[in-house]
Amino acid sequence: MNQQQLLEKLASRPRPTVVEFWAPWCAPCRVMAPALEQTAREFNGRVELLRINADDHPALLRELRIFGIPTLLVVVNGKELYRRTGALSVNDLQAIFTSALTGERPATTLRPVDRFLRGGAGVALLALAFTLPSQPLLLALAGGALLFSAVYDRCPVYRAVSAWIRARTG
Repeated sequence: MNQQQLLEKLASRPRPTVVEFWAPWCAPCRVMAPALEQTAREFNGRVELLRINADDHPALLRELRIFGIPTLLVVVNGKELYRRTGALSVNDLQAIFTSALTGERPATTLRPVDRFLRGGAGVALLALAFTLPSQPLLLALAGGALLFSAVYDRCPVYRAVSAWIRARTG
């Protein structure tokens, strides 16, 4: 199967589809499988689940630029709406299936521990940049970017700009 065949297959489906790229040897895939099957049953008849073994279709993964598994693609009306790589919780899977129904990207939220670690590391880099006698600019930029990554999803300017860019790029 190549990318064109997959897109034609997905375009012919009447309902939104979540495509999972997985492999039998992939531990995160095996861990996520029960939650994915449970979520697919909950959305049965409203959202379809298509599972593609990555070992059987390596060329397809290259064409779609999928570099890690498990990867989930949300496809609505034959077009990719969203993709996510890595093992996901039941809540994350439900958000992805709901996004397939609504046609909107799921809201991304950081766990408090991730927010704390990013913020702490960003502050540490900024503090280090201001204590170095020479060339602190690059370190300060890295610290600022890391600090911003801890709060970007709560920033109204970022939301407006990213929505504007998504609307223009499709």
